[in-house]
Amino acid sequence: MKWIHLAAAAATALALSACETATPYQPLGTGSTSGGYSDHQIEANRFTVSFSGNSVTSRETVERYLLYRAAELTLNLGYDWFEAADRHTDQQTQVYSDPWVYGAGWGGGYWGPRWRLYRHGYWGYWDPWMGQPFDVETVTRYTASAEIVMGRGPKPAGDRRAFDAHQVIEHLGPSIQRPSA
Repeated sequence: MKWIHLAAAAATALALSACETATPYQPLGTGSTSGGYSDHQIEANRFTVSFSGNSVTSRETVERYLLYRAAELTLNLGYDWFEAADRHTDQQTQVYSDPWVYGAGWGGGYWGPRWRLYRHGYWGYWDPWMGQPFDVETVTRYTASAEIVMGRGPKPAGDRRAFDAHQVIEHLGPSIQRPSA
């Protein structure tokens, strides 16, 4: 009977984890998932651009969406290329623990403390000699940001930080996941 409850709990956890999806390419603060892009004008042709992902959005995706947003913004404002004057990716990692222990007492037939617990639909016991009574989950979120300077005409030759906005849109566009309607 205990195995049936354990299997049901595992299936429920799997179903709930499948509900969360990676942050799509969207403005920050919209849609059903957390994260998205934002940009702020500093000067006429200088902006800060950022993209924040949720806990299931990879670092690669966050950095790709940042470049795509910079290119999109560049073209929308009538420029042809942009230079990433300052670009970095921040990683925020948090560790959560969920205790199993819901009651305490002296175990039947054992010398020493023993706790009775209820978790995921079944009752069990824990004592200090059994090991860790917690589920530990590590959650990592990435935010990529850049300060960009935009220009018109061909991009500066030999500048490794300069990007042709037309080519960025062309090459990255097919990999951009937009929110579902």
